[in-house]
Amino acid sequence: MRKYLFMAIALCVAGLAFWAISIFRSSPDAPAPPPRAGAMQNFTPAEPPKPAPSVRLAAADGTEKGLEAWRGQFVLVNFWATWCAPCVREMPSLQRLQAALGSDRFTVLALSQDLKGWDVIAPFLDRLKLDALPVLHDPQGAAARGFGVVGLPATILLGPDGTELGRLTGPAEWDGPDAQALIRHYLAMDLPQ
Repeated sequence: MRKYLFMAIALCVAGLAFWAISIFRSSPDAPAPPPRAGAMQNFTPAEPPKPAPSVRLAAADGTEKGLEAWRGQFVLVNFWATWCAPCVREMPSLQRLQAALGSDRFTVLALSQDLKGWDVIAPFLDRLKLDALPVLHDPQGAAARGFGVVGLPATILLGPDGTELGRLTGPAEWDGPDAQALIRHYLAMDLPQ
């Protein structure tokens, strides 16, 4: 008899938990989760969003920029290297994503992790005709360390206020419909700047 009583209580508790979760998820104030279908199934939203590290990145002309230069925009930061075969395959899709969605609200930013710097980065970009993709060099790997990147390629979406919204480790077709749906989802959100 006690066994059945405990089972009935456990079922009631489980039912109440399921009901509470469904009410919470359907709350009009709760933002819809990002679409993570197909190529974006491994995109992991940041819970909670974390601030981007303060780092200095090197441009081809020798000037330095920090990620704060893109405040007010959504920024898809891609960590890559010329020696990384999956990175090489996905770079053209990043340029096509920039061409498709790049605006004053969204940009793709490719951060090279090459130790030899612009001596290897520039010829690589020329060879693949990646002339419309914003590229900077992370000379000491400070940005990669600051974001906790453990493998290449790694791609992190930053919100307009410079906080990490989510990340995907590994290659992806960034100009495909799944990736564009994910980016458009965030672009439709009214996030702090």
